[in-house]
Amino acid sequence: MPTPRRAATEAEIAAMASGIRLRIIRLTYSEALTNKELAERLDRDPATTLHHVRKLVDTGFLEALPPRRGTRGAKEIPYRSTGLSWHLDSRDRGIDQAIFEAYLAEIADVGFDDVQQTRMVVQVPDEQIAEFEARLMELVDDFITRPVDPDAKRTAIYLSKYPSR
Repeated sequence: MPTPRRAATEAEIAAMASGIRLRIIRLTYSEALTNKELAERLDRDPATTLHHVRKLVDTGFLEALPPRRGTRGAKEIPYRSTGLSWHLDSRDRGIDQAIFEAYLAEIADVGFDDVQQTRMVVQVPDEQIAEFEARLMELVDDFITRPVDPDAKRTAIYLSKYPSR
């Protein structure tokens, strides 16, 4: 049974319309990270990263966890994804470019040697497209709703469907 989704608000769409914010959501999916840690992983300035983190907190995509002490005794606030993005229907709402930008940046970070790709063309009659899409989402839903295993290898997936000419 697919995860029920609701329409994303304008504020949620605006928050997700940034490749860097989508990457922050992904990075904090199973591991709480501080702004400093996020900035290092994203190779960004901490002040710029904090702007994006605050936007994601304000719109419910990230939650701030209790502060902790860093290596030099400074107060650090770890952030974790709330999983909200998976529960939103944001199709055709202007975030497609951000999703693609996030994907390209992540591929650049890991390098092609660690990317497993498959490309194919299927011929699905119009009346079966909805079933095809629903079955794909059911498979993804099955895995994403399982409890997070902290010892498991993190795997990112990018799916794209477009007309083949």
